[in-house]
Amino acid sequence: MSMMKLLQIELFKIFRRPRTFIAFAVITVIILLIQAALKFGGEEYVGLMMSGLNESFEVPATQILNGYLVCFIILNLLLIHVPILVALVAGDAIAGEANMGTLRLLVSKPLSRLKLLLVKFIASSVYTLLLLIWVAVLALLLSMLLFGTNDLFVAREFESNIIAAGDVLWRYMAAFVFAAIGLICVASLAFMLSVFADNSIGPIVATVCVIIVFTILTQMQVPLYDETIKPYLFTTHMLGWKGFFYVKGMDGETVKGSVENLPSVLKSGAILLLYTGGFLAVAGWYFNKKNILS
Repeated sequence: MSMMKLLQIELFKIFRRPRTFIAFAVITVIILLIQAALKFGGEEYVGLMMSGLNESFEVPATQILNGYLVCFIILNLLLIHVPILVALVAGDAIAGEANMGTLRLLVSKPLSRLKLLLVKFIASSVYTLLLLIWVAVLALLLSMLLFGTNDLFVAREFESNIIAAGDVLWRYMAAFVFAAIGLICVASLAFMLSVFADNSIGPIVATVCVIIVFTILTQMQVPLYDETIKPYLFTTHMLGWKGFFYVKGMDGETVKGSVENLPSVLKSGAILLLYTGGFLAVAGWYFNKKNILS
């Protein structure tokens, strides 16, 4: 049986389950709630966001509040939680088959275990990408329709940038590609844990716990963790998508098409890919020697 046919079967298995669409429904509700809040109370939010800059930075809130800013706000609030939704499917890929008693039947077919593993991981990755595309459609395209477009105001810890409207869209495209790398990394973690389990609850809960703990460590402003732990957490590098919105400045103006620290962004992407490869290598090694009884 061809890889494409096997992939079609796996995707059919994923999307025939009602729980698969829970993630899409949750994302839809969250984004619509955020957009509604900003539509009717956005100017107050912008005022609070710029409260420390009012003396030296005067731009009307109506100009700042546009589809690009709304999308940026949504991504900051949402992308940290999407990995949990990814785990619902990736963590079920192998463990779900074992739980239903069909895994032994699958490996008894004239199909190598590594090929079976690869097909299931690709199917999980396709689901992850479709979920991210749905986020892009609602967070970016719908926000552009509801709020229009203008220059993007990006507030940072000690400074701020204004990115010209014509210099924004490609940054979102790059950010979504980077986010895809990060989410596939999470999918590979859940997938690896799924290989070790005979019930999908375990891998899903374990992945969620890892994400929560790592995210807390990533966000904690503790010098000890900054120097010893944070550089090695994949959750730290998943925030690299923000780097595309940090631009170089010259004479008080932002440089069009620039990225302040592109090497750091690329390094984070490479580290996420290494994590993905490592998780898959462990999954392949264990699954190839696993004694499957269910």
